[in-house]
Amino acid sequence: MRTIEGFRLRKLGNEYILVGESMALINFNKMITLNETAAFLWEKAEEASSANGAFTASDLCQALCAEYEVSPEQAMTDVTATIDSWLEAGVIER
Repeated sequence: MRTIEGFRLRKLGNEYILVGESMALINFNKMITLNETAAFLWEKAEEASSANGAFTASDLCQALCAEYEVSPEQAMTDVTATIDSWLEAGVIER
């Protein structure tokens, strides 16, 4: 998977949002908000997309386990749910 070029993570108060930086990416009917953990995963996904051209759920799971005290099973559950929501929102592609 890879992130769609043109979306940027911005901090807004205690939350994070993904902002489309071109008119083609702006959908005023949907705002993509992320909590701190999802923002961390987005940063890792963007890094991997830039460096390797893609990221996997396993990549994000490993990063989550390294950063937070979470079991690999719980991390994979959370990563899978996050990826599903990103796919639905159209901010990443397979």
